[in-house]
Amino acid sequence: MALSDLDKQHILGFINGLGASSKSTIHCTLCSLRCFLRYLFDNEYLNSDLTYLIPKSSYKKETRIPTTYTKDEVELLLNAVDTASPKGKRDIAMILLAARLGLRASDVCGLKFENIHWETNTIHLTQRKTQEKIELPLLVELGNAIIDYLKYGRPVSKLPYIFLRAGQPYDKLEEPTLHSIVSFYLKRAGISNIDQKKRGPHALRHSLAGILLEQKTPIPVISEVLGHSNTESTKTYLRIDRTSLRQCALEVPKIQSPHYQEVH
Repeated sequence: MALSDLDKQHILGFINGLGASSKSTIHCTLCSLRCFLRYLFDNEYLNSDLTYLIPKSSYKKETRIPTTYTKDEVELLLNAVDTASPKGKRDIAMILLAARLGLRASDVCGLKFENIHWETNTIHLTQRKTQEKIELPLLVELGNAIIDYLKYGRPVSKLPYIFLRAGQPYDKLEEPTLHSIVSFYLKRAGISNIDQKKRGPHALRHSLAGILLEQKTPIPVISEVLGHSNTESTKTYLRIDRTSLRQCALEVPKIQSPHYQEVH
């Protein structure tokens, strides 16, 4: 069948066949079909514009609350790392970068010697995801962990990256490996309901935002810490500030006793 033969019955038949699909699949398919039909009409493959046949979708993607860990749970995670071993020295430094500074996995794995300014105790880097430049404090706890790894844990290598594989070949550590490392220690930490939560380094980034919110840290400050280009991205984390949300709850009005007596 040629494209010029497409008519109302073909389009409606195709749409009816989507009935068993998920709402998100139907939404995406209808959007694609509308664009395709508009292209065919605009380029004279069709004599009539059939886009009017495509129903408007009211689908909206559900906004999920990010997985977060409490301040105490983050401490349990850090305490679960055996810092006596070379691998543990590396792991604790990487986890601290995610938990204390909120760095994304790509930025932790991509951290280079040139990014650390020891003379000013700061970290300067260009975020891989956004290409935005950020400057973060090199906390004493974090700085000591990195020094400990460099002196007693890091394999001898001329690579510019700080964090390397623990075994040969001593290449740059990749993001999936970091995800597995964080997940391993979260399970080892004995945190309750861990199987129902996300366990990657990004969950630690979410957790930092949640902890800062509970400490009444202003949104612009959190935005700067997380390296967001604007505060709109940061406002997503307002949904995880449970303490403030509880204060928004309305009191249940008291019901006079006669109402109770009417129920049998």
